[in-house]
Amino acid sequence: MREFDYSVLPNGLFCNESLNLVSAVREFRGKQDLYVDTQPMVLTHLLEIAKIQSTGSSNRIEGIYTSDERLAALVAMKTTPRNRSEEEIAGYREVLTLIHENFDHIPPRPPVILQMHRDLYQFNPSVRGGTFKATDNLIAETGGNGVERIRFRPLSAFESPEALERICTALDGALSRSTYDPLLLIPMFILDFLCIHPFTDGNGRMSRLLTLLLLYRSGYLVGKYISLELIIEQTKESYYEALEASSLGWREGENDYFPFVRYFLEVLLKAYREFASRLSLSMNRELSKSERVRFLFSESLRPLSKADILTRLPGVSASTVEAALSLLVKEAYIIKTGAGKKTAYIRNMERIDTLE
Repeated sequence: MREFDYSVLPNGLFCNESLNLVSAVREFRGKQDLYVDTQPMVLTHLLEIAKIQSTGSSNRIEGIYTSDERLAALVAMKTTPRNRSEEEIAGYREVLTLIHENFDHIPPRPPVILQMHRDLYQFNPSVRGGTFKATDNLIAETGGNGVERIRFRPLSAFESPEALERICTALDGALSRSTYDPLLLIPMFILDFLCIHPFTDGNGRMSRLLTLLLLYRSGYLVGKYISLELIIEQTKESYYEALEASSLGWREGENDYFPFVRYFLEVLLKAYREFASRLSLSMNRELSKSERVRFLFSESLRPLSKADILTRLPGVSASTVEAALSLLVKEAYIIKTGAGKKTAYIRNMERIDTLE
């Protein structure tokens, strides 16, 4: 059976690229407490947005959808699920909230992981959550020509319970010894979890919930305020490419963890940069709230919707944003595009020389 030992890391992880990424994330982590201590109201706003984004994105990655309005209502617990997709979305909401509020008391052990999986399906009576897979499964994808390709053969149903026990034990030991940075150990564990694929369904969503749990327990809280799941959804092709590259030779213990670890660190670094950007702008007392809207467009080449602006400027009201947008359009600083729900605004680059 495949061996698991996180007490000795593969040499491939000790390269300049991975160590530089770890160093960059740790630097942002050092500023995290300052933001948490000084911006409680802003963080509450970011937390509410991130919960909606994380719940929606993690489920959409697996092909589970609902409308934006229904998603927001489900996450806010203002409605009940209407169908199987919404049942699974509500289940994710429950486990995500549990992790946010109790991560210090949730050790990553098999019985706990089984309970999390059970809660993931608590609204769906047709799925028996909290149990290991009873039959072997495959990780496959269907190409544009309709032909299915097997990407990976996980461990058998018989092997999975013991394998999960062993990766949890190996991770606990490695984290306790503090020999290696958790930022290297966590993605190795997540890759092994995905390659074991211990459940019939829900493995991808469980891997993302476990990622948050392990990061929070190691002091990296950015996922509470900036949705890691949304970043993964936005870079889904890179995610699957990294997962496939690092799973080659996994059953024989000859795989290369580096592609998946690098992807993991890049996602985390992007989240921290976004976190710092949003908080820094909110803490800038030299800019009025309307001026912050203008500043967003000065820093972006992409269209921004009203919702985008409200997400990036916690503490700025919708009426203030609307007034600022109206003024910026009148000044020809920005251009309005689309209509209805697709309305957005983009910097008027033709006027850039005269407006700066």
